[in-house]
Amino acid sequence: MSTMRTRTPLACCLAAAVLLTATACGDDSKPDPMRDQQWALDALGLPDAWDTSKGDDTVIAVVDTGVDLGHPDLKGRLVDGHDFVDNDDEPKDLNGHGTHVSGIAAAHTDNGVGIAGGAPGAKIMPVRVLGADGSGTNDNINKGIKWAADHGADVINLSLGESGLMAKLLKGGTLNASIKYAYGKGVTVVAAAGNDGDDVQTYKVDTPVLVVGATNQAGLPASFSNFGVENAVSAPGVDILSTLPTYTTKETLKDTSGYGDLSGTSMASPYVAAVAALLHQQGLKPDAIMSTIRSTAKNPKNLTKLGLGIVDAEAAVKKAG
Repeated sequence: MSTMRTRTPLACCLAAAVLLTATACGDDSKPDPMRDQQWALDALGLPDAWDTSKGDDTVIAVVDTGVDLGHPDLKGRLVDGHDFVDNDDEPKDLNGHGTHVSGIAAAHTDNGVGIAGGAPGAKIMPVRVLGADGSGTNDNINKGIKWAADHGADVINLSLGESGLMAKLLKGGTLNASIKYAYGKGVTVVAAAGNDGDDVQTYKVDTPVLVVGATNQAGLPASFSNFGVENAVSAPGVDILSTLPTYTTKETLKDTSGYGDLSGTSMASPYVAAVAALLHQQGLKPDAIMSTIRSTAKNPKNLTKLGLGIVDAEAAVKKAG
């Protein structure tokens, strides 16, 4: 049923695991066959939160490597995006990372295919700023953030934490201004903390961004996750099942079945972006979205590396209600 393979770290994901076979067609009345393998949804209390909000009419911009535009679990979930690598309007994912992040945030749910997304009613805006090798320029990333803010994004997810890329971005704080620009447009920006296992303040303290570290299935900080950001939160980021391209990319060299596990703060961030989408549907603005997620996060053992704690989607939507 499954195959095992070794992956190279790309963008913000770490060594990966299992690829699974997708169902060929969907049915909106059927449960997702891989749902029971998505431990992170339950750890975050998302299924219970969906009774209150599913993120309807909310657009999550995934500023990343693009997306598999024809993936059976993402069809109907996409709005128009842009490709700043090839300078066109077809942000096709030639890496795999952006497709994985997109599925975590808002894969089609209860369609009889694959997995469930964190915000079943939200839409994905694919903005390609990273190339096939997972790298990108400061200029393109900044352009991508601003473009998303100018074209209807309500939430922006930045899973940009691979070691070399994060170090490059942090030098001089090149993204702070773009994040502030998006915030000024009413957009909530959620960003991965990075995968170096370091104590580091990834953005300027006054930058309006919700930084997310990664946890494992035991609810403990992932060994690779950066920590130390003021008011950061945590979410599942180890062995996360999501969508992958159905064609050959650097993440799917041996299996193009369309699904697989990845680990990294890249995987934790879109789960929190999904929770932000649920709160956006409830009418909250960026400041309230971030404060609600932070104030309802759980850290009963006061573990420093968890920041304010693990996000609790059910508690967040109840507080917002």
